[in-house]
Amino acid sequence: MKACPYCAEQIQDDAIKCRYCGEWLDGRSRGNVAPNVFYSGQGYGLNYEYKSEAELFGWPLIHVAQGINPETGMPRIAKGVIAIGNIAVGGLAIGGLAVGGITLGGLGLGLFSFGGLAVGILAAAGGLALGGVFAIGGAAISLAYAIGGLALAPHFIGGNGIDPEFLRLLEKWFPGMEF
Repeated sequence: MKACPYCAEQIQDDAIKCRYCGEWLDGRSRGNVAPNVFYSGQGYGLNYEYKSEAELFGWPLIHVAQGINPETGMPRIAKGVIAIGNIAVGGLAIGGLAVGGITLGGLGLGLFSFGGLAVGILAAAGGLALGGVFAIGGAAISLAYAIGGLALAPHFIGGNGIDPEFLRLLEKWFPGMEF
């Protein structure tokens, strides 16, 4: 067995093509077999980018980007009115790290954020939700209202207790419902 010079996986001594990365070991080019697969030195992944021609305020209406930018060697960042990618910045941002107006992601930072860790200037919902006005989550922390397993706010409903004033407010907002 020997190590592939491209991906370092163990392959047979007489192999002419690596079964893991697909690179030819006799000098041939892989060609256009899989143009969306790249090797960054840390592993394989999808490398993709799409920008719509339509723009709003100088940003593409839709920008989808993931993987590594081959020109810079840095991760691609989706920036658009609607941004989707590993790192997304936009009016509606969806990604592992999402920053913008309305965000959905593993880590969401925005006006309204939804995610594993959601930080919202106005509202947040997620496993850990930090919201300026409103937070809902396993642990919800807010400056005004919070609902969660652990709710920390002036007005809260959680495993740690219930604020009667918040209950009255909910009854006012949603007449006919019992809380």
